[in-house]
Amino acid sequence: MSDGSFDERDAAMSELLGIRSSIDNIDAALIHLLAERFKFTQQVGRLKATHGLPPSDPDRERRQIARLRNLAIDAHLDPAFAEKWFNFVVAEVIQHHEELANGAAAPGAADEL
Repeated sequence: MSDGSFDERDAAMSELLGIRSSIDNIDAALIHLLAERFKFTQQVGRLKATHGLPPSDPDRERRQIARLRNLAIDAHLDPAFAEKWFNFVVAEVIQHHEELANGAAAPGAADEL
């Protein structure tokens, strides 16, 4: 005689593995998208460094935060989380831009050529 709870647990574990596989695929896509994003921000940083422009643009950052918060709301994502994510990414971008402005190659820059 089969134990019904064992079958249910087995089915739940199988479903869990499938869901986790989807999460892993999304994580991989996010990493690739972030890599692409940083390739473009490195181009921006080099352009700014070449022309003596400041590493950060607070007005653009404010506009982007407002835009991303609205996108998050539309996507049913916590807008505060979207803003935190953006601020984290922008801090890294600004650091790279400052390094470029000071004549240092930003991390990963050699890989982009």
